[in-house]
Amino acid sequence: MPFSKEVIMSAAIPTLTKFPQLITELPGPKARAIVEQDHRYVSPSYTRPYPLVIERGWGAMIQDVDGNVFLDFNAGVAVLATGHAHPEIVAAIAKQAAEFVHIAGADYYYPQLAALAERLQTETPGDFPKRVHFGNSGAEAVECALKVAMYATRRTKFIAFFNSFHGRTMGALSLTSSRAAQRLGFGRAALDVTHIPYANCLRCAYGKTPDTCQVECVKVIEERLFKTTCPKEEVAAVVVEAVQGEGGYVVPPAKFHHELRRLCDEHNIVLIVDEVQSGMGRTGKMFAIEHFGVVPDVLCAAKGIASGLPLSATVARADLMNWHVGAHASTFGGNPVAIAASLKTFELLHNGLLRNAAEMGERMLGGLRLVQAKYADRIADVRGLGLMIGVEFVTDRRSLTPDPELRNRIEQECFRRGLIVLGAGESTIRFSPPLVIDAEQVDCAVEIFSEAIGAALNA
Repeated sequence: MPFSKEVIMSAAIPTLTKFPQLITELPGPKARAIVEQDHRYVSPSYTRPYPLVIERGWGAMIQDVDGNVFLDFNAGVAVLATGHAHPEIVAAIAKQAAEFVHIAGADYYYPQLAALAERLQTETPGDFPKRVHFGNSGAEAVECALKVAMYATRRTKFIAFFNSFHGRTMGALSLTSSRAAQRLGFGRAALDVTHIPYANCLRCAYGKTPDTCQVECVKVIEERLFKTTCPKEEVAAVVVEAVQGEGGYVVPPAKFHHELRRLCDEHNIVLIVDEVQSGMGRTGKMFAIEHFGVVPDVLCAAKGIASGLPLSATVARADLMNWHVGAHASTFGGNPVAIAASLKTFELLHNGLLRNAAEMGERMLGGLRLVQAKYADRIADVRGLGLMIGVEFVTDRRSLTPDPELRNRIEQECFRRGLIVLGAGESTIRFSPPLVIDAEQVDCAVEIFSEAIGAALNA
């Protein structure tokens, strides 16, 4: 191994190091002062699990304000597809910023907007004419998708899934069912949404195993919902994550998505696939739904689409996104600087990062499964596609009772050792590193993670 198992202590950190190097206690003095300032002035609604205060980053590395260097296996929650400060992304941003920064695509034409829309025609699944609406965030992409479905079908009901996350704006929040805290205090949902269990084979809501599954998680729609509370004639869309993100990085069986596609086709319902977290090469394919061989009617993309700049896209069948002028728009959506970063992101993905995500994902899954064997009674599942990987912790393998306290301790122990990860779901650690990581960084992360589990269990 090219790195020490012990935390390296050094006063002079090489700029291009690719492994953690800690030189102060955590948090250091500068970080503590900024955290205190933040607590005084910034909304308390933000969820900060540990006091990481970034000063700069490169590749998969973060340096904090005290000079400590961390290995980033979260990438700003799956946003930094090309890593921190990729030189080609930085150059594309600078070039566009020197030409013009903003003009409002809702009111004026500019070539960058049309160029990215045309690119999305071919990059997204489906060989049919499409239209693109640009926004600034995943929640905006979802809001647009909901409006597209309602406008096209003249229906008002939606079906979504428990433990999903689609955003916190009021329409998207109606779909979100990840945590009660996200809804607490905001009254009734803005939209008429019925939730059902997602296809989580580790915790099947219908008591089935993969061998006995008849896709009950989709059949319940036809056999129960349509006959009781949710008439099919009033359902505008089914909204589903290709891989469930905040719910715990849950990878469903392919037949789940196939059955959803069949159901929507048979009942003239729009299939909206949320690829905000799983898209842009994260799973080793441009969009995760490609792993399942299913084509959605509407696809929502954001996060990694512009390598860190705020941009989202709602890509819909052209016959669905056929609404009148003024029906929907965004002042900042499709900002030219963000588009420049996005076009360069697609180029970099095709020039090696898609392949790297698939290869490094396989390597990491293999390493994590060895860790699972070491802690067999506490790790219920290691799952993922590409570099979208979840490790779920339980109190014991027999009961499969989630162990969020252990997960939270492991998250902290990783931070103390210079590895940046975040939780997802009730008791899962998610790994969503930049797609630029190499084999040595994968092995480093797996080793630190294993050590962090041991420390958390002995705490």
